[in-house]
Amino acid sequence: MRDAPEHPEPGETAARRLDWQWRAAAVGAVDAAPAAVVTAVAVPSGVALAVGVLPAAILGLPPTRRARAALVLVGILTGLPMVLGSLVAGTPLLAIAVVFALAVGAAALAQTTVAKRRDLGRVLSTLSVPLVGVGLSYDDPATAIRLALLMIGGSVFAYVVSLPLPERAADAPAQAGTAITLGYGVRLGAAGATAAAIGFALDLEHVGWACAAALLVMRPDTEAQVTRMAGRVASMLVGGTAAVLVVGTTPSPWVYGVAVLAVVAAAAATHGSRWYVTSTFTTFLVFVLLLYSDPGQAGYRFTERLSETVLGVAIAFVFGIAVPALGRRTRSSH
Repeated sequence: MRDAPEHPEPGETAARRLDWQWRAAAVGAVDAAPAAVVTAVAVPSGVALAVGVLPAAILGLPPTRRARAALVLVGILTGLPMVLGSLVAGTPLLAIAVVFALAVGAAALAQTTVAKRRDLGRVLSTLSVPLVGVGLSYDDPATAIRLALLMIGGSVFAYVVSLPLPERAADAPAQAGTAITLGYGVRLGAAGATAAAIGFALDLEHVGWACAAALLVMRPDTEAQVTRMAGRVASMLVGGTAAVLVVGTTPSPWVYGVAVLAVVAAAAATHGSRWYVTSTFTTFLVFVLLLYSDPGQAGYRFTERLSETVLGVAIAFVFGIAVPALGRRTRSSH
């Protein structure tokens, strides 16, 4: 298992820094129930299924049944880009070009006057393009396809489970984030391409880790990006440490099943938080998959994940914060 996808929030504001919603936790637990059962019998398969359920669980429960079809869409927009990344991973120059071109293309789509296309462009920028980066860690497309099918299947299951739940009044429209410009798309693409190029040049085992980290924390708003940069590193430390401690006790499979249920429920419950906590849960599941068969690799894997996360965050800082600041200073001096 190379990496796990995650669903970044398209909006950047929330009522609380750490927001816990019990209703969402309950829905997330139901979504995770099949994965928990499978985990109690076959840990790797069950945890992989939990990874597949995560995107739909983190999306939250849309208020109307018609809107809940978005649960399936998020599974598709998460799974297929990851497969694309795995298909180009064997050709570094092509992979680098694809990451850059898709980032620019998504930004261009986000600038159209048609609302649906604009929203799609924003989702592609914040979700699908980073998942192409994740896919670069899969040198075997069959593995990426298997995980993509789990994600799509998990999203379909979450959609079916959501249908009997009562509809409710729509939430107040979220405050719009900073507009995605073509210039931002170029910088996003440059960040992802740079991280991928470094990964390929250094022959990293998980090329997608740094690339995905850079793409997932990048935002057109400086404050939002700073929050995500700090949250990404903190979440990796917390999620990785928790997984190392759990795996180190060599627990019974049913303990992993309970952990899967708790992790997906917690990811769903905190999806509205302003703090970037999503990667805590994805990191936990990734580490369980990496270490379950060989707990002795814990130190190496922890250092590997941390260093590549920091690399991705540093690249995002350069293209997301330093370059725009330099541009503003240059313009003001003329």
